[in-house]
Amino acid sequence: IVSSPSGVDDGSFNQDNYNGVLKFIEENPNATVTPIREETGDSAAAVQAVADVVADYDVIVCCGFQFAGIGNLAQENPDTKFILIDSWPTVDGTEVTADQVIDNVYAAYYAEQESGFYAGMAAALSTTTGKVAVVNGIAYPSNVNYQYGFECGVKYVNGTEGMNVEVVELPSYAGTDVTGANVGGNYVGNFSDEATGKVLGNALIAEGVDILFVAAGGSGNGVFTAAKEAEGVKVIGCDVDQYDDGANGDSNIVLTSGLKVMHDTVYNVLNEVKDGSFKGANVTLTAADDATGFVSEEGRCQLTAEAIEKINSAQALLKLSLIHISEPT
Repeated sequence: IVSSPSGVDDGSFNQDNYNGVLKFIEENPNATVTPIREETGDSAAAVQAVADVVADYDVIVCCGFQFAGIGNLAQENPDTKFILIDSWPTVDGTEVTADQVIDNVYAAYYAEQESGFYAGMAAALSTTTGKVAVVNGIAYPSNVNYQYGFECGVKYVNGTEGMNVEVVELPSYAGTDVTGANVGGNYVGNFSDEATGKVLGNALIAEGVDILFVAAGGSGNGVFTAAKEAEGVKVIGCDVDQYDDGANGDSNIVLTSGLKVMHDTVYNVLNEVKDGSFKGANVTLTAADDATGFVSEEGRCQLTAEAIEKINSAQALLKLSLIHISEPT
């Protein structure tokens, strides 16, 4: 498993992928895993990190959009299976479409906008100041999806509940996506910069924000620290259940967590490799696949029963495609 600079113990994106590997190994003790952390986050360096070890492993799990360029490498190494999370592969810089899959690459996108939508609803239904925000790492497509989903969730609550909750953005931290477009939001610019994460978190809290959705990998740890040092501020975790990370003395700052169920994807595909049913694929996993969600279990969140009911109702509509999440205007 090759990950971003925050490593497989980041308590978030990389770790959830790793947990899928560990579950497989627990059931198949003859299998082994080597975690490799690519230190820069640069796309070319990420592909090179995979190339350096491609001859040594049966399966390589690649965690993140920056690994999209493994397409050529996969074609050159047809006996190695690749699990690519958060991207479809590219060949010679061009993304491989759904009908032109690479036989030895299982690539999965997720509808992060759905999990972001639940987070936005949770924030809007729970804020006491009327100001909420999302903090992201880098404006990769998956991170931008979280941002737009969050904004749409707040907009949905404002429309259905007659509220006027504000999504706060700091122009100096606006994100630039992979096309060069300004997407707004609040971007740390890195997934492993806790110091800047804390600075950004404090700046948003100073603007009156009392609920922060944190989709920033290891940088998010700094936002958590800022919230713990403030009064009356809560965070919403991302990718995995981050309730344990919210412990703050006798209290907890985590309101809930938006989930992207990547561990199940990795675990299931590894089993397909084992039983010989593995096939290359480009898929986008959604609420209908139980691949997105939010934490509502008692003792793992601090949402009211009323808020949970309203988010559950919206989730049911998403599963039936009766809510469409797009970029908000």
